[in-house]
Amino acid sequence: MLTPWQRLSLGFSAALALCVAGTAGYMIIEGFSFFDALYQTVTTITTAGFGEVEPMDTTGRVFTLVLIVLGILVILYVLGTVTQIAVEGEIETLLGARRMRGRLRRFRDHYIICGFGRVAQEIARELREHGLDFVVVDANPEAMDRLRKLRYAVLAGDPTSDQVLREAGIDRARCLLAASDSDSANTFIVLTAKSLKRDIFVVARAAHPQGQTRLMQAGADRVVSPYVIAGRQMALAAVQPFVVELFEAVAPGRGDAATLAEVAVTPGSGVAGATLADVLSRAPGLTPLAVRRAGGEMVVGPAAETRLQPGDRLIVIGEERALGLIRPPEAVGGRRA
Repeated sequence: MLTPWQRLSLGFSAALALCVAGTAGYMIIEGFSFFDALYQTVTTITTAGFGEVEPMDTTGRVFTLVLIVLGILVILYVLGTVTQIAVEGEIETLLGARRMRGRLRRFRDHYIICGFGRVAQEIARELREHGLDFVVVDANPEAMDRLRKLRYAVLAGDPTSDQVLREAGIDRARCLLAASDSDSANTFIVLTAKSLKRDIFVVARAAHPQGQTRLMQAGADRVVSPYVIAGRQMALAAVQPFVVELFEAVAPGRGDAATLAEVAVTPGSGVAGATLADVLSRAPGLTPLAVRRAGGEMVVGPAAETRLQPGDRLIVIGEERALGLIRPPEAVGGRRA
């Protein structure tokens, strides 16, 4: 079965073939010059009705009648196909937007990615790999096309708009990532997000050092500079290459041997009030790396007698199976290695 675009191509091919046949026919039957024959053919097929270039005999008029009928059929075929493409495209757009709105309304504790540049593409890939719900907000039509091909949840619009962020479900979101390529745009995104939901966790991208300061002042909880991170990584690779190998060993996509994870300690998690020794006895496949206290203090290499309290964050590395024994549903940050 032909697609609408294939049928449209067929219609234009038929129109061209009809022009060629009509021109040749008038030149043979009536002896018209090439230009007169072409002119007579085009005016006949399009039913413009300018009359005969030169008086024609019965054979020429019969040929003209055939051209008129065929021309009308071809024109109707092309117009019908064009209408179908327009209507189907409009309906598909409307239905797609309705389905997307329904999908976004079901999101809870999801992530909102603002902008879809190179950094945001990696963010989206990482979140998808971990099975986390997220929506990408961008006003660029080219970005929208790429996002739909990737089957991401998308929302076309300006991420600095209150209405757009509300449609993205910011009131139900866990985190917003301001990943635009512009520091000024990211600053406005942070300001808008914090004005709509003061306690939402915001991670912002900064391209310049002065941009980091502005983003923190705007309310960003974390500011990340891809250029600073890349520079430090390259320097570390030159000075301490085996440390870099360790980081790469716990990066996604390197198998299922280990998991680097951040576990939230909540009253219902089952580990609140327990010592690390108690936790490790339940999940012997894990190694604790650090504990971030609720007040912000970071304890690196915590001792076995360290007691976990609600609001703490435990960073561990180990087997996914063992991690499942202590990680509550709301825990975040697992990274397969």
